[in-house]
Amino acid sequence: MTPVRSHEVRIPAAGATLDGTLELPERARGLVIFAHGSGSSRHSPRNRTVASALHQAEIGTLLFDLLTPEEDRERAARFDIPHLARRLAQATAWTRLEPATRALPVAYFGASTGAAAALVAAAQPHAAIASVVSRGGRPDLAGAAALAKVAAPTLLVVGGDDTAVIAMNRQALAAMTCAARLVIVPRATHLFEEPGTLEQVAVVARDWFRGHFDAPAAPA
Repeated sequence: MTPVRSHEVRIPAAGATLDGTLELPERARGLVIFAHGSGSSRHSPRNRTVASALHQAEIGTLLFDLLTPEEDRERAARFDIPHLARRLAQATAWTRLEPATRALPVAYFGASTGAAAALVAAAQPHAAIASVVSRGGRPDLAGAAALAKVAAPTLLVVGGDDTAVIAMNRQALAAMTCAARLVIVPRATHLFEEPGTLEQVAVVARDWFRGHFDAPAAPA
């Protein structure tokens, strides 16, 4: 097992302080920042399963709350993609100042609405994100204009039985100009609750991140 250092952190953002968990293997080759979906948090068991697989590949992770507890009570805030993307960008800026993470290339893992936030954040000028992975995401909510500006190689992972979301991901894929790929996990539904399906997500995400951490970050 790869030794992993875990730290509870507080991330300053405009008008808020966000709680997070930073976990770094001893020889981390990169850092993946997670953007959770609506109604979830840094404690998401699915995201933590993926994070654990990344640690074994010497990839660090930051799972943090995109919203404060007060903000999360407002349903509209959970679907405010520009606001969530700003929070993700602010967390990214924080990692680039912290001594433990500032030398690490950064990638994003987004789930559900968090995938849209990750893509909007990655589309910003000078974002310099190494890669993006979406799990059961709604990348279509990022909007065609933002999708066309994403330079980071992007992997869209969808359950084979999640037919409506497959169509939305195909729509998003058609709007993207970066290196992008759609992977459909057979017999999986939206939350990848079926035995072995989440583990498949973890494997393809791990391989995608590992391959792109060894390449230069996508230019703005």
